[in-house]
Amino acid sequence: MAGKNTVRFRGHESFIIREGWLNKGLLEVSQNPKLFFHNYGADDLGVGPNMAKAIRYWMRCSKLLDETKKTQIELSSLGKLLLEKDPYFESLISLWIVHCNIATNTKQATAWEIFFNTFDYEEFTREEMEKELFTLAMRKADGKKFAEKSLQDDCDAILRMYCKKEVAVTNPEEKNVSPFGALGLLKCSNGVYSKVQPDLNRIPPEIVLYLMCDCVGIGNGINIDELLRMEKGPGKVLNLKRTGLVELLEKLEATGKITMNRTAGLDMVYLKDTLDKKSVIEDCYK
Repeated sequence: MAGKNTVRFRGHESFIIREGWLNKGLLEVSQNPKLFFHNYGADDLGVGPNMAKAIRYWMRCSKLLDETKKTQIELSSLGKLLLEKDPYFESLISLWIVHCNIATNTKQATAWEIFFNTFDYEEFTREEMEKELFTLAMRKADGKKFAEKSLQDDCDAILRMYCKKEVAVTNPEEKNVSPFGALGLLKCSNGVYSKVQPDLNRIPPEIVLYLMCDCVGIGNGINIDELLRMEKGPGKVLNLKRTGLVELLEKLEATGKITMNRTAGLDMVYLKDTLDKKSVIEDCYK
Protein backbone atom coordinates (compact mmCIF):
# COMPACT_ATOMS: atom_id res chain seq x y z
CA MET A 1 0.00 0.00 0.00
CA ALA A 2 1.13 3.57 -0.61
CA GLY A 3 -0.04 6.96 0.47
CA LYS A 4 -2.75 7.54 3.02
CA ASN A 5 -5.83 5.79 1.72
CA THR A 6 -5.05 7.06 -1.80
CA VAL A 7 -3.76 3.97 -3.60
CA ARG A 8 -3.59 0.26 -2.91
CA PHE A 9 -1.69 -2.58 -4.51
CA ARG A 10 -1.95 -6.35 -4.01
CA GLY A 11 -4.93 -6.31 -1.67
CA HIS A 12 -6.18 -9.55 -3.23
CA GLU A 13 -3.74 -11.99 -1.61
CA SER A 14 -2.82 -13.09 -5.19
CA PHE A 15 -6.36 -14.41 -5.76
CA ILE A 16 -8.45 -13.09 -8.64
CA ILE A 17 -12.24 -13.19 -8.39
CA ARG A 18 -13.29 -16.79 -8.91
CA GLU A 19 -16.56 -18.23 -10.08
CA GLY A 20 -19.04 -18.25 -7.21
CA TRP A 21 -17.10 -16.00 -4.84
CA LEU A 22 -19.22 -12.87 -5.09
CA ASN A 23 -22.59 -14.61 -4.79
CA LYS A 24 -21.30 -16.67 -1.85
CA GLY A 25 -20.06 -13.48 -0.20
CA LEU A 26 -23.37 -11.69 -0.75
CA LEU A 27 -25.36 -14.56 0.74
CA GLU A 28 -23.14 -15.05 3.77
CA VAL A 29 -22.86 -11.34 4.64
CA SER A 30 -26.63 -10.93 4.32
CA GLN A 31 -27.06 -13.70 6.91
CA ASN A 32 -24.18 -12.79 9.20
CA PRO A 33 -22.98 -9.14 9.58
CA LYS A 34 -20.04 -10.39 11.68
CA LEU A 35 -18.91 -12.84 9.01
CA PHE A 36 -15.46 -11.36 8.43
CA PHE A 37 -14.66 -10.88 12.13
CA HIS A 38 -14.13 -14.58 12.87
CA ASN A 39 -11.14 -16.18 11.13
CA TYR A 40 -11.71 -13.67 8.29
CA GLY A 41 -14.95 -15.48 7.44
CA ALA A 42 -13.05 -18.55 6.24
CA ASP A 43 -15.20 -21.11 8.06
CA ASP A 44 -18.56 -19.91 6.73
CA LEU A 45 -17.23 -19.21 3.25
CA GLY A 46 -15.65 -22.64 3.07
CA VAL A 47 -12.23 -21.37 1.97
CA GLY A 48 -8.84 -20.71 3.55
CA PRO A 49 -8.18 -17.48 5.50
CA ASN A 50 -6.26 -15.84 2.65
CA MET A 51 -9.04 -16.60 0.18
CA ALA A 52 -11.58 -15.22 2.66
CA LYS A 53 -9.58 -12.00 2.93
CA ALA A 54 -9.49 -11.86 -0.87
CA ILE A 55 -13.28 -12.27 -1.09
CA ARG A 56 -13.76 -9.40 1.33
CA TYR A 57 -11.29 -7.28 -0.65
CA TRP A 58 -13.06 -7.91 -3.95
CA MET A 59 -16.47 -7.25 -2.43
CA ARG A 60 -15.11 -3.97 -1.08
CA CYS A 61 -13.60 -3.03 -4.45
CA SER A 62 -16.93 -3.85 -6.09
CA LYS A 63 -18.78 -1.58 -3.63
CA LEU A 64 -20.91 -4.46 -2.40
CA LEU A 65 -20.17 -3.86 1.30
CA ASP A 66 -21.15 -1.25 3.84
CA GLU A 67 -18.27 -1.09 6.32
CA THR A 68 -19.22 2.15 8.04
CA LYS A 69 -20.04 0.39 11.31
CA LYS A 70 -17.17 -0.88 13.44
CA THR A 71 -19.05 -3.82 14.93
CA GLN A 72 -20.55 -5.32 11.77
CA ILE A 73 -20.33 -5.39 8.00
CA GLU A 74 -23.51 -5.24 5.95
CA LEU A 75 -24.33 -5.32 2.27
CA SER A 76 -24.35 -1.95 0.56
CA SER A 77 -27.48 -0.85 -1.31
CA LEU A 78 -25.84 -2.22 -4.46
CA GLY A 79 -25.02 -5.50 -2.73
CA LYS A 80 -28.63 -5.87 -1.62
CA LEU A 81 -29.88 -5.06 -5.10
CA LEU A 82 -27.64 -7.65 -6.76
CA LEU A 83 -28.61 -10.25 -4.17
CA GLU A 84 -32.25 -9.58 -5.03
CA LYS A 85 -31.95 -9.35 -8.81
CA ASP A 86 -29.19 -11.81 -9.66
CA PRO A 87 -27.96 -13.68 -6.57
CA TYR A 88 -25.92 -16.22 -8.57
CA PHE A 89 -24.39 -13.71 -11.02
CA GLU A 90 -25.91 -15.53 -13.96
CA SER A 91 -26.30 -12.32 -15.96
CA LEU A 92 -23.47 -10.45 -17.68
CA ILE A 93 -25.14 -7.28 -16.41
CA SER A 94 -23.96 -8.07 -12.88
CA LEU A 95 -20.40 -8.68 -14.05
CA TRP A 96 -20.37 -5.42 -16.00
CA ILE A 97 -21.54 -3.47 -12.94
CA VAL A 98 -18.84 -5.03 -10.77
CA HIS A 99 -16.21 -4.46 -13.46
CA CYS A 100 -17.15 -0.78 -13.69
CA ASN A 101 -16.85 -0.39 -9.92
CA ILE A 102 -13.44 -2.08 -9.79
CA ALA A 103 -12.06 -0.24 -12.83
CA THR A 104 -12.98 3.14 -11.34
CA ASN A 105 -11.87 2.40 -7.77
CA THR A 106 -8.58 4.27 -7.38
CA LYS A 107 -8.26 3.79 -3.63
CA GLN A 108 -8.83 0.04 -3.44
CA ALA A 109 -7.96 -1.29 -6.91
CA THR A 110 -5.40 1.25 -8.11
CA ALA A 111 -3.74 -0.96 -10.75
CA TRP A 112 -7.13 -1.78 -12.30
CA GLU A 113 -8.08 1.90 -12.43
CA ILE A 114 -4.74 2.78 -14.05
CA PHE A 115 -4.91 -0.11 -16.53
CA PHE A 116 -8.33 0.78 -17.89
CA ASN A 117 -8.11 4.57 -17.69
CA THR A 118 -4.55 5.78 -18.26
CA PHE A 119 -2.63 2.83 -19.72
CA ASP A 120 -3.12 3.56 -23.42
CA TYR A 121 -1.36 0.61 -25.04
CA GLU A 122 -3.71 -1.35 -27.28
CA GLU A 123 -1.14 -4.15 -27.69
CA PHE A 124 1.55 -4.97 -25.16
CA THR A 125 3.64 -7.64 -23.54
CA ARG A 126 3.56 -8.38 -19.83
CA GLU A 127 6.93 -6.64 -19.45
CA GLU A 128 5.69 -3.50 -21.22
CA MET A 129 2.59 -3.46 -19.05
CA GLU A 130 4.58 -3.78 -15.83
CA LYS A 131 7.01 -1.03 -16.83
CA GLU A 132 4.36 1.46 -17.93
CA LEU A 133 2.00 0.76 -15.02
CA PHE A 134 4.88 1.28 -12.60
CA THR A 135 5.53 4.71 -14.12
CA LEU A 136 1.84 5.61 -13.96
CA ALA A 137 1.47 4.21 -10.44
CA MET A 138 4.42 6.30 -9.19
CA ARG A 139 2.59 9.36 -10.46
CA LYS A 140 -0.67 8.25 -8.87
CA ALA A 141 1.05 7.53 -5.53
CA ASP A 142 2.30 11.12 -5.44
CA GLY A 143 5.83 10.25 -4.37
CA LYS A 144 4.89 7.67 -1.75
CA LYS A 145 6.86 4.43 -1.96
CA PHE A 146 5.35 1.05 -2.73
CA ALA A 147 6.79 -2.33 -3.57
CA GLU A 148 7.30 -2.87 -7.30
CA LYS A 149 6.61 -6.57 -6.73
CA SER A 150 3.12 -5.68 -5.46
CA LEU A 151 2.35 -3.88 -8.70
CA GLN A 152 3.74 -6.79 -10.71
CA ASP A 153 1.38 -9.11 -8.82
CA ASP A 154 -1.50 -6.80 -9.71
CA CYS A 155 -0.49 -6.85 -13.38
CA ASP A 156 -0.50 -10.64 -13.26
CA ALA A 157 -3.92 -10.62 -11.60
CA ILE A 158 -5.39 -8.27 -14.22
CA LEU A 159 -4.19 -10.48 -17.07
CA ARG A 160 -5.47 -13.66 -15.42
CA MET A 161 -8.77 -12.04 -14.53
CA TYR A 162 -9.71 -10.69 -17.97
CA CYS A 163 -8.10 -13.11 -20.41
CA LYS A 164 -10.59 -15.86 -21.07
CA LYS A 165 -9.17 -19.20 -20.00
CA GLU A 166 -10.43 -22.40 -21.54
CA VAL A 167 -10.79 -25.01 -18.82
CA ALA A 168 -9.69 -28.42 -19.97
CA VAL A 169 -12.48 -30.96 -20.07
CA THR A 170 -10.09 -33.40 -18.44
CA ASN A 171 -9.76 -31.15 -15.39
CA PRO A 172 -13.28 -30.49 -14.05
CA GLU A 173 -11.86 -29.50 -10.66
CA GLU A 174 -10.14 -26.40 -12.10
CA LYS A 175 -11.55 -23.45 -10.16
CA ASN A 176 -8.91 -20.79 -10.73
CA VAL A 177 -11.01 -19.23 -13.47
CA SER A 178 -12.49 -15.76 -13.34
CA PRO A 179 -15.95 -15.11 -14.79
CA PHE A 180 -14.69 -11.72 -16.03
CA GLY A 181 -13.03 -13.37 -19.01
CA ALA A 182 -16.55 -13.58 -20.45
CA LEU A 183 -16.67 -9.79 -20.83
CA GLY A 184 -14.26 -9.93 -23.76
CA LEU A 185 -12.07 -6.97 -22.76
CA LEU A 186 -8.66 -8.61 -23.15
CA LYS A 187 -7.12 -11.18 -25.49
CA CYS A 188 -3.73 -12.88 -25.63
CA SER A 189 -1.90 -14.36 -28.60
CA ASN A 190 1.66 -15.68 -28.40
CA GLY A 191 2.48 -13.61 -25.35
CA VAL A 192 1.08 -10.37 -26.78
CA TYR A 193 -1.97 -8.96 -25.02
CA SER A 194 -4.59 -6.75 -26.64
CA LYS A 195 -7.27 -4.49 -25.26
CA VAL A 196 -10.31 -5.16 -27.41
CA GLN A 197 -13.77 -3.73 -27.80
CA PRO A 198 -16.25 -6.29 -26.46
CA ASP A 199 -19.17 -7.63 -28.46
CA LEU A 200 -21.61 -4.71 -28.29
CA ASN A 201 -24.54 -7.12 -28.09
CA ARG A 202 -23.13 -8.29 -24.76
CA ILE A 203 -22.99 -4.81 -23.21
CA PRO A 204 -26.31 -3.53 -21.86
CA PRO A 205 -26.51 0.13 -22.98
CA GLU A 206 -27.55 1.04 -19.43
CA ILE A 207 -23.96 0.26 -18.37
CA VAL A 208 -22.89 3.36 -20.34
CA LEU A 209 -25.53 5.31 -18.43
CA TYR A 210 -24.26 3.82 -15.16
CA LEU A 211 -20.78 5.21 -15.84
CA MET A 212 -22.22 8.54 -16.90
CA CYS A 213 -23.69 8.95 -13.42
CA ASP A 214 -20.29 10.10 -12.17
CA CYS A 215 -19.46 12.43 -15.05
CA VAL A 216 -19.06 15.95 -13.68
CA GLY A 217 -21.25 18.61 -15.27
CA ILE A 218 -23.14 16.14 -17.43
CA GLY A 219 -26.43 17.82 -16.61
CA ASN A 220 -25.61 20.49 -19.19
CA GLY A 221 -24.76 17.96 -21.85
CA ILE A 222 -21.49 16.25 -22.72
CA ASN A 223 -19.58 15.72 -25.97
CA ILE A 224 -19.32 12.17 -27.33
CA ASP A 225 -15.56 12.50 -27.71
CA GLU A 226 -15.30 13.49 -24.06
CA LEU A 227 -17.24 10.38 -23.05
CA LEU A 228 -14.80 8.41 -25.17
CA ARG A 229 -11.59 9.89 -23.72
CA MET A 230 -12.36 10.87 -20.14
CA GLU A 231 -10.96 8.81 -17.28
CA LYS A 232 -13.58 6.59 -15.64
CA GLY A 233 -15.92 7.25 -18.55
CA PRO A 234 -17.58 4.59 -20.73
CA GLY A 235 -15.00 4.80 -23.53
CA LYS A 236 -12.08 3.92 -21.26
CA VAL A 237 -13.72 1.50 -18.82
CA LEU A 238 -15.50 -0.50 -21.53
CA ASN A 239 -12.68 -0.41 -24.15
CA LEU A 240 -15.02 1.23 -26.66
CA LYS A 241 -14.16 2.61 -30.07
CA ARG A 242 -16.04 5.72 -31.11
CA THR A 243 -18.43 3.80 -33.36
CA GLY A 244 -19.13 1.35 -30.53
CA LEU A 245 -19.89 4.12 -28.05
CA VAL A 246 -22.18 5.84 -30.54
CA GLU A 247 -24.06 2.58 -31.18
CA LEU A 248 -24.73 2.12 -27.46
CA LEU A 249 -25.73 5.77 -27.08
CA GLU A 250 -28.17 5.37 -29.97
CA LYS A 251 -29.74 2.41 -28.16
CA LEU A 252 -30.14 4.57 -25.06
CA GLU A 253 -31.70 7.32 -27.16
CA ALA A 254 -34.16 4.81 -28.64
CA THR A 255 -35.38 4.03 -25.10
CA GLY A 256 -35.80 7.72 -24.31
CA LYS A 257 -33.11 7.88 -21.63
CA ILE A 258 -30.93 10.40 -23.48
CA THR A 259 -31.10 12.69 -26.50
CA MET A 260 -28.28 13.35 -28.94
CA ASN A 261 -27.58 16.40 -31.07
CA ARG A 262 -25.25 15.46 -33.91
CA THR A 263 -25.99 18.41 -36.20
CA ALA A 264 -23.27 20.84 -37.28
CA GLY A 265 -20.63 18.61 -35.70
CA LEU A 266 -21.91 19.17 -32.16
CA ASP A 267 -22.05 15.48 -31.17
CA MET A 268 -23.60 16.29 -27.80
CA VAL A 269 -25.40 13.93 -25.42
CA TYR A 270 -28.11 15.20 -23.08
CA LEU A 271 -29.83 13.40 -20.24
CA LYS A 272 -33.60 13.21 -20.17
CA ASP A 273 -33.72 12.89 -16.38
CA THR A 274 -31.41 13.23 -13.39
CA LEU A 275 -29.23 10.16 -13.18
CA ASP A 276 -29.59 7.81 -10.24
CA LYS A 277 -27.39 4.70 -10.14
CA LYS A 278 -29.96 2.57 -8.34
CA SER A 279 -32.69 3.23 -10.91
CA VAL A 280 -30.19 2.76 -13.75
CA ILE A 281 -29.25 -0.68 -12.39
CA GLU A 282 -32.87 -1.66 -11.81
CA ASP A 283 -33.58 -0.82 -15.46
CA CYS A 284 -30.79 -3.19 -16.49
CA TYR A 285 -32.68 -6.16 -15.05
CA LYS A 286 -36.08 -5.36 -16.55
